[in-house]
Amino acid sequence: MYFVVKVIMKLLVGLGNPGAKYLKNRHNVGHMFIDFLASQELLLRSWKSDVFMNESGVFVKKYLTNLTNLYIVHDDLDLKLGTYKIQFGVGPKVHNGIKNIEEVLGTKDFWRIRIGVDNRSPANGRETGERYVLEDFADGELKILKGVYAKIRDDLGKY
Repeated sequence: MYFVVKVIMKLLVGLGNPGAKYLKNRHNVGHMFIDFLASQELLLRSWKSDVFMNESGVFVKKYLTNLTNLYIVHDDLDLKLGTYKIQFGVGPKVHNGIKNIEEVLGTKDFWRIRIGVDNRSPANGRETGERYVLEDFADGELKILKGVYAKIRDDLGKY
């Protein structure tokens, strides 16, 4: 799909894992965001990765034309559910998909749309991040995400 945001072309890549098994996983929030934008009929240049998270760099390199206009949309356990950050060359602490992109491209200099997915209760113990991101969102969490997606959509023009 090719779309245009303002006059500047942006390449948005939503990270996630392929297949129906992962459709509503926290790790697939990047795919979900791209689906949200498509449902809004926004004019953007965007793709959902078609490889597993840890191989994201190869997918990104295939479509990359300009690092300054590359936006990677991904889940972030460093951020609470309902929050997000749009940053250039920053974070998260640990994310294998981002790590692979940095390795393949040889740089950290690209935009990240970091969508918070952490909704773990400290009182119930902290489930490991690896396991947690492969769990599905609850319906209430999906409603929260729709609001986050709308805010990100509105903020994208600022970057």
